[in-house]
Amino acid sequence: MKWTIETGLVSREMTDWIDERYRGYLKGEVSEVAICGEMVQMYQRLREDEMRRAAKVFFEERIEQNIFPEMKELVGELQGKGVEIWAVSSTNDWVIEEGVGRFGIPSERVLAARVEVRNGLVTDQIIDVPTDEGKVGALRRVGIKAPDAVFGNSIHDAAMLEIARRAFPVNPTPGLLERSAQERWPVYFPASVALK
Repeated sequence: MKWTIETGLVSREMTDWIDERYRGYLKGEVSEVAICGEMVQMYQRLREDEMRRAAKVFFEERIEQNIFPEMKELVGELQGKGVEIWAVSSTNDWVIEEGVGRFGIPSERVLAARVEVRNGLVTDQIIDVPTDEGKVGALRRVGIKAPDAVFGNSIHDAAMLEIARRAFPVNPTPGLLERSAQERWPVYFPASVALK
């Protein structure tokens, strides 16, 4: 959201709207599911190919250097054994699809916040916003009721971690760290984080 505002991808009107909504979210006046949906709706009237190009640049500039080598290695090892890997996120599908390409995960296995695209144009019609219990719902819609393993880093992953046969909080936020202690989920801190 902030990157697309900084780069001028969205209009001033849309910037003002999402800024006001985000401030409401920080005050607890706007729900998690609402803000995650609105952070995709803010791109309405832009071309999808423009969004995919922006997602590529954003991922390369801001996210790629933060990929944990251990997670990349683990995903590769699991895929080598024929394990089906899915990515579930409340971030928009353009960014997640760009990112999972680094892990060899096909875009068909991405369950992310998305809006309808018509004639190549992004609309404000929400298709899905998987966050909190919505992540469980998204998995169920594709036939996954009890995943063998779930990896998550946010309290918004807790519902999904709960349905897993094995839950793995990775570099968790404070809220998820607290929940992990209550649930006795083993917490993993990758080497790049543990050394800090």
